[in-house]
Amino acid sequence: MRLTRRRLNRTLLRRQHLLERVDLTPAELCHHLVGLQAQENLPPYLGLAARLVDLDPHSVSRGLEDRSLVRLLCLRGTIHLLVADDALMLRSWTQSRQEQELRSSQNTRPALGVDRAAFGAALSAVLAEGALSQKALSAALAESFPDVPPAALGQLARVVAPLAQLPPRGTWKGSGGVVYQYVDRWLGRPLVEPDVEELVRRYLRAFGPATAADVTTWSGVTRLGPVLAGMDDLVRHEDEEGRVLLDVADGDLADEDAPAPVRLLGCYDNLWLSHAARDRVTDPAKRASWSGVNGGTGHTLFVDGMLEGIWCVEDGRVRVVETLRPLTRSERAELDEETARVEALLAR
Repeated sequence: MRLTRRRLNRTLLRRQHLLERVDLTPAELCHHLVGLQAQENLPPYLGLAARLVDLDPHSVSRGLEDRSLVRLLCLRGTIHLLVADDALMLRSWTQSRQEQELRSSQNTRPALGVDRAAFGAALSAVLAEGALSQKALSAALAESFPDVPPAALGQLARVVAPLAQLPPRGTWKGSGGVVYQYVDRWLGRPLVEPDVEELVRRYLRAFGPATAADVTTWSGVTRLGPVLAGMDDLVRHEDEEGRVLLDVADGDLADEDAPAPVRLLGCYDNLWLSHAARDRVTDPAKRASWSGVNGGTGHTLFVDGMLEGIWCVEDGRVRVVETLRPLTRSERAELDEETARVEALLAR
């Protein structure tokens, strides 16, 4: 079946639960989405609030504290909010992406000559007594590797080992720096090898139809073409350029005329970070207006299914910094409704 760009837009929004809010728990939604981008504390809450009928932000804090939710470096080499089972599985699958960071990051470069086996043993030993802050972890590792800057050793640890960021990091309005522990020690369960084909199916259910390049963009894991080619249960579609898009057999395709309500999302959201072209919900020129030298310049406003503005939080209120096209009267009314929902969340 040939799918128009608009139909792919609406299908992505439906599978992301951004056409209609759903009555799920934060953990259930995190599982469906295979995690939420969580480099900063607020964006995952905004992503949940945009998709759920009702969000109690304190339930996310409780999830982090009772260990049903975890903050972990994994997909695309970025921090994600994950359910525990995914945290135990995704890090090993995406470790090749973390290794890429070692070769490109100036933060870890002074530590690249460290013997990896000796470093792993030292890291395990210093965390054996309990979790440590980034600063304390760096200082403890420096006792074993005194010729390497402590900060580089701390950065090396977070890249080469499956270290979870423990609460209060990521809790609702919680304060405190990053504290690390091995994710398997924190959860009391061993790491597991992923079922890659099932991960691909889960990606397609939340982001499809898609290409192997899209799965790689989402995950940071390469050489997935043969995996998808060997999955006989997938169905094939085409986009307007004739590119083959793969999908799960029961994947629902939205009507291209389905209304897409205004949504206020965070500075980063997997909605637009998880396809190679990233144009299903963002026009390249408008995305450039959001992109700064060091990343996004603000939170994102989506109107009629597309990126159309930038917003920020000021004194607990939503301030629209810029709209990238004029909004209609009905769109402004929807924006007012979404603003009220977000400000109610911020006030909790």
